[in-house]
Amino acid sequence: MNENLFASFIAPTILGLPAAVLIILFPPLLIPTSKYLINNRLITTQQWLIKLTSKQMMAMHNTKGRTWSLMLVSLIIFIATTNLLGLLPHSFTPTTQLSMNLAMAVPLWAGAVIMGFRSKIKNALAHFLPQGTPTPLIPMLVIIETISLLIQPMALAVRLTANITAGHLLMHLIGSATLAMSTINLPSTLIIFTILILLTILEIAVALIQAYVFTLLVSLYLHDNT
Repeated sequence: MNENLFASFIAPTILGLPAAVLIILFPPLLIPTSKYLINNRLITTQQWLIKLTSKQMMAMHNTKGRTWSLMLVSLIIFIATTNLLGLLPHSFTPTTQLSMNLAMAVPLWAGAVIMGFRSKIKNALAHFLPQGTPTPLIPMLVIIETISLLIQPMALAVRLTANITAGHLLMHLIGSATLAMSTINLPSTLIIFTILILLTILEIAVALIQAYVFTLLVSLYLHDNT
């Protein structure tokens, strides 16, 4: 009970060296692959889910936007597996670090925006000034639209960080309450433990949903610029 509430969010080290890189590289190793012509049920289900997700995200894109399909599918798989592994006891979740989420959001957002300015510079500039804007409001609207554009990667990173961090903190608090009540009142402990199980199921759903939302928003930014 005396453990620091935010101790689980501190990046782990091995012999004084940061282990975050090894943890980030670990999730891809869990994705099963097959060298056989006929796949088993696990790989068949995995390929069906990837195809379904890719089809849903790429349906609104043109030919140029669909060249990002491999990157977006890899992104959603990486975030989902990282979030799910972070729900295991005594594990570290890299997506609770704002710096890592910014490292994912900024290059993808910048690539989409630069592509838009290179291919459709008139449409890209038109977003800064909606049609029919009164002349006195033009400078203010340009500033507002510029700020809203620049804040997009920060919003992506903060949304993912806040949702994953809040869920982990809530699980930690309820888990600590369950442990404390186990020696005081057994019926209350069972109720709190049931809440913890339901919250864990909810967090599994949140881990998958946040991966999908992050990738979908990147896909929407790409669609606006292609």
